Amino acid sequence: MPRRRGLAHSLADTLVRSGERTMTVDHAIDEFRAELMAPGRILLIDDEQAIRAAIGRALIAEGHAVDFADTGSDGLGQALGQSYDLVILDLLMPDTDGRSVLRQLLRERPAQAVMVLSCLADVNCKVDCLELGARDYLTKPFSLAELLARVHTQLRGEGLGAVIRAGRLKLHLGRMEADIGHGPISLTRLEFLVLRELMEHAGQSVSKGRLLTRVWGYDFEPGSNIVGVCVRRLRSKLGDHVIRTVRGEGYRLATQ
Repeated sequence: MPRRRGLAHSLADTLVRSGERTMTVDHAIDEFRAELMAPGRILLIDDEQAIRAAIGRALIAEGHAVDFADTGSDGLGQALGQSYDLVILDLLMPDTDGRSVLRQLLRERPAQAVMVLSCLADVNCKVDCLELGARDYLTKPFSLAELLARVHTQLRGEGLGAVIRAGRLKLHLGRMEADIGHGPISLTRLEFLVLRELMEHAGQSVSKGRLLTRVWGYDFEPGSNIVGVCVRRLRSKLGDHVIRTVRGEGYRLATQ
């Protein structure tokens, strides 16, 4: 029976495009590639070896320098003893509560960028971490493509204001908003990731399988129409003409 691919085996090769605040998709891709010449230094604190291996390989493949810690105490020591552009911190570890690590780290280094990973989807836990000073909170299981997108947003100084454009359509990367010419429209994370994938291939057909891999982390047909549901929601927000169904191929973003 098919199963959802585990994160350790979900090494999608998505590259997150960024660059000037308003740009064409091609220019955004070029600018992002240029940014990789100055990679970030990242500390990953997680007790699960498979998670460390998967995330580490993906980050290293994109040009980042990555250090690892498998306990909270070791991770805190490394974070305080060295300099990192970003710390990725798991909350549930065998030796200590990740929130304690977060609290101590930001007490000593209040400007440190920290992204929290956790299987805890509880709203109060998310609020606690954000109020302690975490820059982002991502719940497990997650799409590796989304993790990479969030990492790159944290590492880019101008990332929250970056915009990519395809025809009349603009996508605000940091705010997760689209604008077809009638003002900004808020998107859910899945809607944002699907639309970004389509915009990066504007005028080309993007298969359902590619979207499942890039956005949801699936490498098989899950037996549900999750892609179609997300596309319908985007059409309801942006207009039916914006995303076209290409029979036998997938979906294509209209460029006019």
